[in-house]
Amino acid sequence: MPNVMNYFEVGTPDAEATRAFYGSLFDWQIADSGDYRAVGGDKGGVWDRSNLDGESWAIFYVQVDDVRATLAKATELGATVLVPFSDQGPVEFAHLQDPHGNRFGVWRPKGPTA
Repeated sequence: MPNVMNYFEVGTPDAEATRAFYGSLFDWQIADSGDYRAVGGDKGGVWDRSNLDGESWAIFYVQVDDVRATLAKATELGATVLVPFSDQGPVEFAHLQDPHGNRFGVWRPKGPTA
C-alpha cells in the first residue's frame, strides 16, 4: 500500500547510547552492533553517523510507488532534497526537508514485496 508511513530511522553520533535510551524507554529490541542497527527486525533503524557528519536526527519514511516522481512533486511544493535518489538494491529512497525544516524520507521496496 503506497503513501503509508511505515519505517523510521534515528541518526546519531553515539549509536550505543541511542540504542540504550530507546531500548530502555520503549522496550524495543535493537541490534547491538554495526553502523546500522535494526529496530524490531524491520520497523526502523539506528544509524551510527559518527564517521559521517555526526548529526543527530529522527526521520519517518513514507512508502511510495515512485521515488523520483515523489521527489519532483515535493520540490515543486517547496521541499529541499537532503539525500538524493539512492538505489540500494532491494530499496530506493531519498531524504527531504519540508518547507518548515522537518526531515522525512520516501522509499520504495523492489522485488517480490514491491
